[in-house]
Amino acid sequence: MITDSSPTPGSDPAPGSDSAADTARRPSRRTLIAGAAVVAGGGALTVASASAGTPQAPAGSARPDWETCLTIARAVLVRGDDDQPLVPGYADILLKNGLPRSRMPRRNVLVVGAGPAGLTAAHLLREAGHEVTVIEANGNRVGGRIKTFRTGGHEKSSAAFADPKQYAEAGAMRIPDSHPLVTGLIDSLGLKRRRFHLVDVDGSGRPAYRTWIFVNGVRVRRADYARAPQTLNRSFGVPAAYEGIPAAQIVRNAFAPVRKEIEGRKDRALVEGWARIIQRYGHMSMYRYLTEEAKLDERTIDLIGTVENLTSRLHLAFVHSFIGASLISPDTAFFELPGGTATLADALYARVEDIVRLDRRATRITHGEGRVTVDTVSEGRDGRPVQRETFTGDTAIITVPFSGLRHIPVTPALSYGKRRAITELHYDAATKVLLEFSRRWWEFDEADWKRELEAVQPGLYRKYQLGQTPEDGTLLGAHSSVSRSGISAAQRAHYAACRSRTRDQPEAAGVIGGGSATDNPNRFMFQPSYPVEGSRGGVVLASYSWSDDALKWDSLDDAERYPRALAGVQEVFGQRIEVFYTGVGRTQSWMRDPYAYGEASVLLPGQHTELFPHVRTAEGNLHFAGCHTSIKPAWIEGALESAVRTALEVHTSA
Repeated sequence: MITDSSPTPGSDPAPGSDSAADTARRPSRRTLIAGAAVVAGGGALTVASASAGTPQAPAGSARPDWETCLTIARAVLVRGDDDQPLVPGYADILLKNGLPRSRMPRRNVLVVGAGPAGLTAAHLLREAGHEVTVIEANGNRVGGRIKTFRTGGHEKSSAAFADPKQYAEAGAMRIPDSHPLVTGLIDSLGLKRRRFHLVDVDGSGRPAYRTWIFVNGVRVRRADYARAPQTLNRSFGVPAAYEGIPAAQIVRNAFAPVRKEIEGRKDRALVEGWARIIQRYGHMSMYRYLTEEAKLDERTIDLIGTVENLTSRLHLAFVHSFIGASLISPDTAFFELPGGTATLADALYARVEDIVRLDRRATRITHGEGRVTVDTVSEGRDGRPVQRETFTGDTAIITVPFSGLRHIPVTPALSYGKRRAITELHYDAATKVLLEFSRRWWEFDEADWKRELEAVQPGLYRKYQLGQTPEDGTLLGAHSSVSRSGISAAQRAHYAACRSRTRDQPEAAGVIGGGSATDNPNRFMFQPSYPVEGSRGGVVLASYSWSDDALKWDSLDDAERYPRALAGVQEVFGQRIEVFYTGVGRTQSWMRDPYAYGEASVLLPGQHTELFPHVRTAEGNLHFAGCHTSIKPAWIEGALESAVRTALEVHTSA
């Protein structure tokens, strides 16, 4: 599956403000975080402008050469060596005419991995006349990091939640309208899509910004924070210059000098603008950029890290976050698929189901002299015997994440650059915890709350306001819409042990869609954008975390995550939500997934130029696809770009 990337920094509303003044920096607590980037080279170095000729890295500098920077810039923009856009041609192949005519012989092609890249490449090649076999490690589903907890689907799963109509995303949950290949593919397959409310909306569908920010004990609606950020900002101890500037605006101001390199540029000038960004900032971590270039102090970095989801990624490459912010702006519209993103995996699978071999995990790849051999082993689930099978073809497309390919011996050995990329490419962690509720309490107003709580127990509405409800878990799932048999005595005990001691009861949320941010372990919470037809309940993404934040959840058993996640949601929305909890949750750790080996290839400082040029280069008759071979890791669009690219390579190569 593809997980969608973390929330884009700078996406919250903010009033206009002047650029913040530079402030003195205190010694950093994050010396270790910045250390890896510091050794790459220090000090500001002048990069020549395009009009001054081809920039060169100064002698003794760790900066990459100009041609490498141009290569990465073209990958960012999806352009060929002639600097012309590739996406229109890719769209024609993917959505209309298929692969072009070729005089090359038809091939027997092995595709390792049945994610969106593998399924799409397989379909294109088969339609062009090649013999194709797809080898997939999972025994019960395809789609990779597209995964929906649901009833039915191609995996024929049983009910994921107490209400069998409910579903929720373990992986990709939103699709930007700035990604033409995936939106076009969804439409061409006849699938419905609708707006995903990254920002909560009112009854008319207009942005409302009523979701919460709850950090440092300060709870504030996003709209109120945008108008008056002083109270929350002061809780971080930021300098006076930043007290009146919302965190999103601080991030936008910090990125502004880099944006000037590409704003208003087209064609070759745009490519060179991106290349200058890569050359100057490619070896910087986000933390180093914010301190050395943006001149932000530690307290302000703490503020934007907490509110704008940068804390867990300060040690990662600055250009990764900047690319995301540039390609997906605050004005970007997002879509979702009714029934779940896995309906896309259903449709892709239906086109090639007869050539997909499930339950075949690659254990060894042998290539050369016009042949490729892939040895596999089955999962051995449900008491079935473990089986081995060998597949042979003329060529192969490998879509396995490099974090997984690290465990697959390849003979003869790949080039040094490819092996280094497989060994060192950084994969980040991401973990979701989802909780089911029998009513959509996040949409309630106070009248709704009073009606429902009084139906549970007369006077209960007032007891929650006064913090006088019991702490032993007796009110967990107490509403009549919840089956009492769904909550075990053990879960009540765990819940009582984890239950937040915070007794204040905030006002009704009254939100549709959108997400809230907190500094408790849950970090980010999202409500569904739409009700599920025929159901009065819903599933909340109670915790969405990345990197180190995610790894802290990964230390817990799945069942232990649910009461802890519920307690974290209660800190933000209040204790009374407990009465609607069904006792059912689902959780996904992509780092613990046996086939994903992480959320995506979120790169470290320097890896764009040091490793990425080797990532997608073919090695003889082995070709490499997957979102990690694009500059859109974690997005379906990147996987589709790679599918068309590798299908063309196989189809037109001698």
